[in-house]
Amino acid sequence: MDRRKRIAEILIKLRRDHNMTQVQMAKRVGIAQSTYGMYESGDRIPNDENKIKIANIYGMTVQEIFFNK
Repeated sequence: MDRRKRIAEILIKLRRDHNMTQVQMAKRVGIAQSTYGMYESGDRIPNDENKIKIANIYGMTVQEIFFNK
């Protein structure tokens, strides 16, 4: 599986496990919902700053989410 699709699946699962919508997640990260939607569709990978924000929201490390470690 390609890296973008793997990350997209992880982000979808985490968001659903935390009972959040894309709109809620986007607001917490400080980005547009359309941008967050692109992360979940595999069209984009978050920049380093947003990776850190997403990891902090979930209480995880960037490595756990984005590098499968």
